[in-house]
Amino acid sequence: MLKDKVAVVTGASRGIGRCIASRLAAEGAVVILNFNGSAKRAEEAAEEIRRNGGKAEAIQCDVSNFSACETFLADVIKRYGRLDILVNNAGITRDNLMMKMKEEDFDAVIDTNLKGAFNCMKFASRQMLKQRSGKIINISSVSGVMGNAGQTNYAASKAGIIGLTKAAARELASRHITVNAIAPGFINTEMTEVLPDAVRAAATAQIPLGIFGEPEDVAGLAAFLASDQANYITGQVICVDGGMAM
Repeated sequence: MLKDKVAVVTGASRGIGRCIASRLAAEGAVVILNFNGSAKRAEEAAEEIRRNGGKAEAIQCDVSNFSACETFLADVIKRYGRLDILVNNAGITRDNLMMKMKEEDFDAVIDTNLKGAFNCMKFASRQMLKQRSGKIINISSVSGVMGNAGQTNYAASKAGIIGLTKAAARELASRHITVNAIAPGFINTEMTEVLPDAVRAAATAQIPLGIFGEPEDVAGLAAFLASDQANYITGQVICVDGGMAM
């Protein structure tokens, strides 16, 4: 379905990003797994894809750094000759109540989650405009749709991604570039594994389907949005949340 397409997935060393990278590779794409701090895990993820017959490479870049993103994406395009798919998944959390939140914790989350997506979109879209084709998929969150106490920084960053997605979709549509967002709810990853039982139970109670999702649930949608089957879908925010944001 994605044979010989070139894809960049940010924050791909673990969790949802790693699963998306694996799924795109399984569909035939050449996948560049971006990471910032976890080189060992990113290389393990790339090696797993290669063992399964896919094509993958792990490359370090701090997406919050504007000039680093320019260099990173220019190098990818120079090496592979094109860029067909960008998945902006890189994200961090620094949770706290707004009254207790430090300025640096607000700034760090906005810089990585929102500015990082902008940085990558800006430099990836240059190549996509030349090609007159491309798929950009931004990973938002149900927190950006509904809000979440203790996550004013994270919710703001993920709501910002929704606005960024819709504005960019309008700007790029005339060149056959689609821009969509996925808003996951509670997904079984390392991030949610550490939740105390009481918090997990309270979260589950908010989910109409009554269970946490799996990374594969998000990866399947990402693969669809990256494919030609989704050519007529742009500017959309699709929740993968078991019905939380209904």
